[in-house]
Amino acid sequence: MPEASPTSSATGGAAANPTDAGLPRPEYPRPQFVRPDWLNLNGRWQFEIDRGDSGLERGLVDRELGAEILVPFCPESELSGIGDVDFLEAVWYRRTVQVPAEWAGRKVLAHFQAVDHDTTVWANGVEVAWHRGGSTPFSADLGEVAGQEVTLVVRARDHKAGPQARGKQSDRYANHDCHYTRTTGIWQTVWLEPVPESHLRRPKVTPDVAASAFHVEVSLAGPRRGLGVKATLSDGEGVVATARARADLDLAVRLTLAIPAERVRLWSVGDGFLYDLAFELQDAEGNVVDAATSYAGLRSVTIDGKAVLLNGEAVFQRLVLDQGYYPDGILTAPDDAALLADIELSVAAGFNGARLHQKVFEERFLYHADRLGYLVWGEFPDWGCNVGRDGDNQQPTATYITQWLEAVERDYSHPSIIGWCPLNETRQHLHDRMTVLDDVTRGMFLATKAADQSRPVLDSSGYSHRVREADIYDSHNYEQDPVKFAAAMKGLADGKPYTNDGGADRPWSVAYAGQPYFCSEFGGIWWNPDARPEENSWGYGERCRTLEEFYTRFEGLVAALLDDPDMFGYCYTQLTDVHQEQNGVYRFDRSEKFDLERVRAAQTRTAAIEKRNG
Repeated sequence: MPEASPTSSATGGAAANPTDAGLPRPEYPRPQFVRPDWLNLNGRWQFEIDRGDSGLERGLVDRELGAEILVPFCPESELSGIGDVDFLEAVWYRRTVQVPAEWAGRKVLAHFQAVDHDTTVWANGVEVAWHRGGSTPFSADLGEVAGQEVTLVVRARDHKAGPQARGKQSDRYANHDCHYTRTTGIWQTVWLEPVPESHLRRPKVTPDVAASAFHVEVSLAGPRRGLGVKATLSDGEGVVATARARADLDLAVRLTLAIPAERVRLWSVGDGFLYDLAFELQDAEGNVVDAATSYAGLRSVTIDGKAVLLNGEAVFQRLVLDQGYYPDGILTAPDDAALLADIELSVAAGFNGARLHQKVFEERFLYHADRLGYLVWGEFPDWGCNVGRDGDNQQPTATYITQWLEAVERDYSHPSIIGWCPLNETRQHLHDRMTVLDDVTRGMFLATKAADQSRPVLDSSGYSHRVREADIYDSHNYEQDPVKFAAAMKGLADGKPYTNDGGADRPWSVAYAGQPYFCSEFGGIWWNPDARPEENSWGYGERCRTLEEFYTRFEGLVAALLDDPDMFGYCYTQLTDVHQEQNGVYRFDRSEKFDLERVRAAQTRTAAIEKRNG
């Protein structure tokens, strides 16, 4: 892959932060849309827990706060310096920032990569932003404040009651079952960026393998007459293609970058070749008004019967369930190297991709997946959302669709993402009265298809399939006996695959219609030989008595799916142990539990669907 702008700029902007070498998470947080000037605001902030959510009435916007926290780590984490794992109804942050004087003539945006869950931002006492959703980025326009001191105050509300997309965050005080330590407040990088009044918004880049081209759509903030956009595509040998278009005739500029045949190189599994992209916003005289760099991977995803094809070939998706939790940072990786390491650990065990489970991962993870040719399914954190049952803490509302669209917009151009999964394990009975969950399920599916026609979309992973035209059908099956597992899964050949349901008289899903099918959760084999008798330790089924029993189970379960000529992939649970759920290929601290060569060998032989469609 070219090592120029994507790698250097994505690690970057160090020159803009000469005194901040010791900051936590210092790397550039938006690696697919890079400008040279930025200021990382990670580090020490004033902090205060507001257990009664009365801080606004008590004047916390206007006074100093009583403690300190290390941003971007959440207050529940050890790395934050707080480590309070009780319910935090609201938390407050405060920091005074000296904005660089050399940013004069441009307005300044304060970017928040993720804050959980309901956030309000004030600058010098004036409210400048509000955002709902704990997983997606938002920005506050601070105006032209170059050379000035700006005091930022952030309130994040995270009520324990009421509907909210919480993913796997525990609804009780302690961890339990598949629920883990909560995340409240800022948990990804906060940073400043200067932009001109008219500036580029983040482009949408769509690869077109058939035409050997990239199609790029760019919209502008502050459009005006006389502006134009130039895009330049490069590789290690230099410029590959350029395209220009006026930006004052349509709200979005559409460009095509055609690649000469001798410069075509596909992005593929294990070979994440990336082209460099450079964008310029120019005035009528050709002067550069704004500029940014990016990258793109040329690959296609399509469906052929029951096969999902990558670049026209069947590639069995050997996915692992990756929940993205860390012992010391919870949802936030302790450093960028940890994100990269998790992909490398997965590949070492024989997986070629991951289902990024119940979390919108930091975009830096996707950058590394792009570089390494690692397949990814993007997902929204809404596990088990339901309606009409006491105690449901994730109830679908319109904000599900809003937040999911923000995630798809952020990640659209990442070549590593080969599918979308808006919902996970919803349970609606097919013949019951339609509920808001049915509306949200269909709304999230339609919104995804409207935003992205280039990838397959699964309406809900496992359990209730409610959208008849969904691109993919799947199931979750944690049967631990390989013989029984194989028997349960064999119906796919006859068009009657294994489905999750509430019984013969209470079906959950519309009928299977011949779509590509995979078992998107299986395994979860319980193995922790170091667990103490009193330790809260669990996995699926009976705990293996010996290490050899684990290998026998794992090899048998994997073989049942690899050898099915109608199965396009699987997702094994899971990459690492997470707290009490101790069924990972690795321990929670990422240390090895198994002979990785043996685990790898069980997975990497040619799958039946690859033979049939090779």
